[in-house]
Amino acid sequence: MYAPAHFREERLSVLHEAIGQARLCSLVTLGSDGLDASHIPVLLAAAEGPNGTLYGHLARGNAQWKQVEKSVQTLAIFMGPDAYVSPSWYAEKAKNGKVVPTWNYVTVHAHGTIEFFDDQERLLDLVTRLTDRHEGKRAEPWAVSDAPADYIQAHLKGIVGFRLPIARLEGKWKMSQNRNAEDRQGVVGGLAGEGGPAEAAVASLMARDL
Repeated sequence: MYAPAHFREERLSVLHEAIGQARLCSLVTLGSDGLDASHIPVLLAAAEGPNGTLYGHLARGNAQWKQVEKSVQTLAIFMGPDAYVSPSWYAEKAKNGKVVPTWNYVTVHAHGTIEFFDDQERLLDLVTRLTDRHEGKRAEPWAVSDAPADYIQAHLKGIVGFRLPIARLEGKWKMSQNRNAEDRQGVVGGLAGEGGPAEAAVASLMARDL
């Protein structure tokens, strides 16, 4: 990933937090038919290994897991908030007009060698933890145990789990750090004025660092 020094994020705790906040991971692999990608929720075991370990599952019918080239690392991409940045928000526009549009965003790339498993106990533990994570804040959370055991077991036979120890993490926080403070403040105001949730999230990240 191209990440100039002023956009690069290397703090492990910050990278892990962004992974935790992302709703989906884009899992990219190289296989016999070329590049393949699936978009799936994952769990991060932060303390497992120097950079953490990712867990998730694919549908058994998804050919991606059968065709992975093990000699090439898998790439898991996590996207955070993103928003279009209008050049009209820069103070520099009024001074010399030398401005162009851009896009601000947060992304984390996790690289590692993927391992697959289909042990039913491990799969049950994985889907239980995934469910608990996403249901936990609901007033009446649904639990895997709410469904009949034989029904769950049948569904477990339709998935394949994966473990991805993270060998390398890359983070990019592109938040107008290459602009002066006046321009950055203008972008914060412009994004806030747009009124959308994505724009508000990016404005909040930028304002925190001003």
